Parts: sequence; structure tokens; C-alpha cells
Amino acid sequence: MSEELLELIPEFNLIANADLRERCIKVWEEGMGRGGWKAADLPKMAQSLLIPDAPTNFIEHTRAVTLISIGVADVFEKIYGERNPLNRDQLIAGALLHDVGKLLEYTFADDKTIKSELGTQLRHPFSGAILAAEQGVPVEVLHMIATHAKEGDLMPRSREATVLHHADFTSFETFKK
Repeated sequence: MSEELLELIPEFNLIANADLRERCIKVWEEGMGRGGWKAADLPKMAQSLLIPDAPTNFIEHTRAVTLISIGVADVFEKIYGERNPLNRDQLIAGALLHDVGKLLEYTFADDKTIKSELGTQLRHPFSGAILAAEQGVPVEVLHMIATHAKEGDLMPRSREATVLHHADFTSFETFKK
């Protein structure tokens, strides 16, 4: 399954730390297995159920958020140097995993993405952080997954989590309008 996943999301290869990269891939594989998703299904999965008839899919959104986050890191490095450092590997990992809990929150029925039974009880920031914790993903990345959405608004976000939060909402809000 890893090869199919890497074809869909080549940005996994941008994580320099091989152990972190493998853990992130395993999180996706575990989420796909538990949620009953095959790699071929993922491009059919809606980006969000909060955007009716969204013209984007889950994979496109994940890739866009990851690349937006990397773009911000590049600009920060170029302009600020070490005055506002970001951990690039953790940022990329967090961006790739931020919505991984949707593999459990959503299901596919009658050619539509819908809430799963679990999804009626637990939103993806929580289920995603749990999946990632089970695979030994560092707490800094768990923090990013858990705080990327509105659930994180009452908690101080790390620099990386702040970048991810805004990258995610940039992608989400521009399609929501």
C-alpha cells in the first residue's frame, strides 16, 4: 500500500527523517485499514463535509495544505532566517497528518462521502491524534494534528501548529466561499 500512497501523496518524501516519514505513512495505512479505505478510493473522498459539492478532494486538500505550509517555511527562512525557526520535518508531518482522522470520521456510501458511525462521536483532530500516537509520532506533531481545527482555538499553538492552522483554513475557506 505504501507505493500507492506515495503515488497519491509524493510529499511524504519531503520528510528528511526516515523514521518520521515511515511513521507518518504507517499512520495513513492504519487509518485506511480501520476506515475501510483503499488508495483508489481516496481521490473520491470529499475534502470536507462542510463544503457541499466541494470541487476538491481529500488528497488534493492534504497536498495543498502541505505545500502551503512548506511555502511559508521557505519564506520565513528566506526573510527571517533563524529569528522565527520552524521545524520543517515536523511541519511537513503535521500537514500530511492533520486530516488523517477523516479516514475514520468519514465513510463512502452510494458514491458519497458521509459521516461514519465513529464520526458522529469523534471529530478528526482527535481520532487523527490517536492514530498518530499509536504509531509513535512525536508529541510536537500530535499537537499540530489536535490543534489544527477549531478544537485547538483555546490552546496555545506552536509556531508549526500556527502555520498549519492557517494553511488549512486558507485551503478550506477559499473553497467554502
